[in-house]
Amino acid sequence: MTITEERGRAHGYTDLPRLMGLMTGDEKHGPAATSTLDVLWVLYDRVLRVGPERPDDPGRDRFLLSKGHGPMAYYAVLAAKGFVPVDWLPGFGSYDSPLGHHPDRVLVPGAEIGSGSLGHGLPIAVGTALGLRAQGLDEPRVWVLVGDAELDEGSNHEAIAFAGPAGLERLHTVVIDNSSASHALPGGIAARFEAAGWSAVTVDGRDHEALYAACTAPHPGRPHVVVARVEPKSV
Repeated sequence: MTITEERGRAHGYTDLPRLMGLMTGDEKHGPAATSTLDVLWVLYDRVLRVGPERPDDPGRDRFLLSKGHGPMAYYAVLAAKGFVPVDWLPGFGSYDSPLGHHPDRVLVPGAEIGSGSLGHGLPIAVGTALGLRAQGLDEPRVWVLVGDAELDEGSNHEAIAFAGPAGLERLHTVVIDNSSASHALPGGIAARFEAAGWSAVTVDGRDHEALYAACTAPHPGRPHVVVARVEPKSV
């Protein structure tokens, strides 16, 4: 299928591999991208209240991609949902493309933050949730997607420790667990969040129904984390 034929057509989950295949180059971070693919699709297809027609709506959910060093799946999902043109995908990572190796919120429609440096997204999400609360915006939810290796960063420990006692109910975190953390014990991710007062669920990160159920589970008065386990990162 040509780029011209791709324009204007509706895209589903089965189209994502083809859309990702339009992006080439030496810095694709393929495993980092594919590890997030199913979570991103479930969020944008069934969970997030945000759309390309009103990407700056004050009442929208905020999605923050902290795991920004492998954004191909993110760009593919944004293209599938109409946030960015499919025509942009083949230019991924080129000098004049808005689709960089790390997403840029100024250049990518729908992107809430510039990301890629590990450990930044969750603290920003905490601040976003606090800011929405201070403005009296009670409906928008804040979602942040992080990698398990990011939890080695002290900034995330502080964010986790703060958010629970602060009762940030509108804050949601998805941790992609592909066993890439240097300092982790099996099953320790959920326990770490629970010890700080979060609601926590661990699921198969490729099971769309399990992901949807986990993402929509009630958690009154507490922030919520979904640990999505996927196949271990290959070296």
